[in-house]
Order: sequence, then C-alpha cells, then structure tokens
Amino acid sequence: MSTTPGGPQMPSASFGVPQTEPDPASGGPDEFEVPRYAPQWLQLREPADAAARDHDLLDPLRIRLANRPGRATGLVVHDLGCGTGSMGRWLAPRIDGAQHWVLHDRDPYLLHFATVGAPRAAADGSRVTVTTQRGDIGRLTPDALTGASLVTASALLDVLTAEEIDTLAAAVVGAGCPALLTLSVVGSVELTPGHPMDREIGDAFNAHQRRGDLLGPDAVEVAREVFERLGASVLTRPSPWRLGAGQSELTREWLRGWVGAAVEQRPDLEARADTYLRDRSAAAAAGELRVTVQHSDMLVLPRPTGGAG
Repeated sequence: MSTTPGGPQMPSASFGVPQTEPDPASGGPDEFEVPRYAPQWLQLREPADAAARDHDLLDPLRIRLANRPGRATGLVVHDLGCGTGSMGRWLAPRIDGAQHWVLHDRDPYLLHFATVGAPRAAADGSRVTVTTQRGDIGRLTPDALTGASLVTASALLDVLTAEEIDTLAAAVVGAGCPALLTLSVVGSVELTPGHPMDREIGDAFNAHQRRGDLLGPDAVEVAREVFERLGASVLTRPSPWRLGAGQSELTREWLRGWVGAAVEQRPDLEARADTYLRDRSAAAAAGELRVTVQHSDMLVLPRPTGGAG
C-alpha cells in the first residue's frame, strides 16, 4: 500500500514469502528492514480510495472471471502490498462466488490488521476466506501466482522501479490471470482556491516520487507498455480523489505528507512551505479548500493459461 499521494511513510510493496503467523508486536530488525506504514493513515484514506476507484473496469473483470478455467472451484485473489486490506473490503462484496484472498505485505503489523478486518462474504453471499504471505516484490514469480484467479493492488505502481514493474508484469502474464491495479498517482493535483505555491510544491513532490529509480507519476504508462509488450490487453480509467469540506481531516493529513515530501526534495522551500502548509491546513479545517488528486486505475487482461485459476 502506497503513501501516495503524500502519506507519512514509504509503503511496503511486498509479496511472495509465506508467513503463517504475522506478529504485530515484532519491532526488531529483520531481512526486510521496511519502515512501518501507519494503519491510522490507511484507515483515514480508505473511504476516499473506495469513492475514487473506477467501477467501469468491474464489468470486463467480472466477464473474465466468469469465463476463467477452473471457475467451479472459486476465486483465488492475490492482493499485493495489501496494507490494512482495503482493496479486499472494497472488491470482495462486488464480485460473486466463493473467494480466497492471499494478502501480501512486508509488514506483519499491517497483515494483522488486514486479517482482522477482512471481508467475510462475496456479492452473492458466498464465503470469503483469507491467508497471509510476507515477502518482497523481487521474489514474485509466476510460480508464486500458480492457481491465481486475480491479482490486485492499490496505490502500488507509483512506488515501484522499472525493474520491479517488469517483475510484476512477467509474473501476472506468466500466470495468465487478470490484474486490477488501482489508485496510482499520475502527477496532477488541483487545489481550489489556488495559491501561487501550488505548482512549485507539486513539482517538488513529483520529483520526490521519482527519487532514485522510482517511477512515480510515470509508472502507469510504463506499466501499460510493459504489459502490452507481453501480449496483455490493458484498460485504464481515471480514479481521482475529490476532497472537500467533508474530508477535512484527510485533506490536512494529505497536505502534511504532500508538503513534507516536497520540502524533503527541495529543502530551500522550507520557510515558505511552513507558511503555505499552515494557511492551507486552516482553509481545509474551515471547509474552504477543495483538492483533486488525480490517479489512474488499470485492468490487465493477459491471455489465459492452463494454470490460471
């Protein structure tokens, strides 16, 4: 689950290594060395995520799932970088049939929350069950997705490198199962009323998203090209956050992360950014600020294979 747009910590984009019993109390260093992503932020953004995800992609997804090989055995869904499990809570009640969700994340603390809050029933009342796996994207292979009916992820693509997207695409296409990849940032934010520093903060934030080898706002187009090169069909739809007076708490938290990342990228902005953040946060608290954060949802439809669930 990503911090984008502007969350307080880096996400845990992670999957592939089984862990049968996540330990929420574990805080010591281990092989993954991942910073913990605050469950409070994930819970705060969940309603906005649910409202933003595009529903038009669900019909072609349902058609593909209804015609998949082995459909009589129920769905097996792998949710990558699951965070606290918001994708499962959104999607499971919108598709029919028994479902088994495999929740992947680096952070055992988040896996604990995802398991506790997992959905119990599909759209038609069929049973939904969950298990967890802990691991790293570099270990994701088509074999790890053997028997998968569907791969999902939310706010993930924009925190991956080109190499990691290659790995993800090869695994999904190799498994022959569809993938629903939602809420990737695309680098566009609109604030109303406007402010002279909006563009400068936005540009610095986008540069921060591209730090190192991360793709940031370029990830959706890069992923589309990679999936299509591997023979998959790709559908994309906009999925913007639209934050107004009713989401003032989320807006203020988003502002702190958005401005903080910009200042981390450009320390010379700090003095002016402090004033900007204070003024913008006050406007949000008063219900006077509207924010649109553009995202993109992607449905990937590879050619089915005999092993696809």
